[in-house]
Amino acid sequence: MSNTEEDLNLIEDFKNGDETSFNRLVLKYQQKIYWHAYRMTGNHFDAEEVVQEVLMVMFKKLKEFEFRSSLYTWIFRITSTRSINFINRRKVKESFSINDDSFIDLKSEESITDNIEAKEKLDKLNKVLQQLPVKQREVFILRNFDEMSYEEISNITGTSVGGLKANYFHAYKKIVELMKEENDG
Repeated sequence: MSNTEEDLNLIEDFKNGDETSFNRLVLKYQQKIYWHAYRMTGNHFDAEEVVQEVLMVMFKKLKEFEFRSSLYTWIFRITSTRSINFINRRKVKESFSINDDSFIDLKSEESITDNIEAKEKLDKLNKVLQQLPVKQREVFILRNFDEMSYEEISNITGTSVGGLKANYFHAYKKIVELMKEENDG
């Protein structure tokens, strides 16, 4: 049974009242949702909040899922939207902060890898990703980290393939530029 067939069966089971099938979908996709949200928001705590929002939306809306796209595409569309909304809410909160010194940026203490150099490179890349406009960041993440085709990204974002390629080109160019600055600085 392919993943798509498995997903369809789990969705049908959930629609018929079997909530354990939802748990199986969560187990299958939760890590992918987390990593996409993490790359979009830039830190563990924000990503965890986005994951919770995505899972709540999935639970509420899965019974209405009409199979017009793959479940994977549907989930990534929700994750992208929730991540962007979270980033926008965070920007608003930060702009209305009374005392900027009181804002503490909480970062995950968990090491993604035991290799310190790899972690430093990943941290630099994450820092650079956060400097990109949200749409460029989204396309770059979906294309490179989630290994999606432009067509899949188009289904998620509702942006034309040509627009996505332009966003990707600008993101790539900006990342190269910012990584060079990070390494020189």
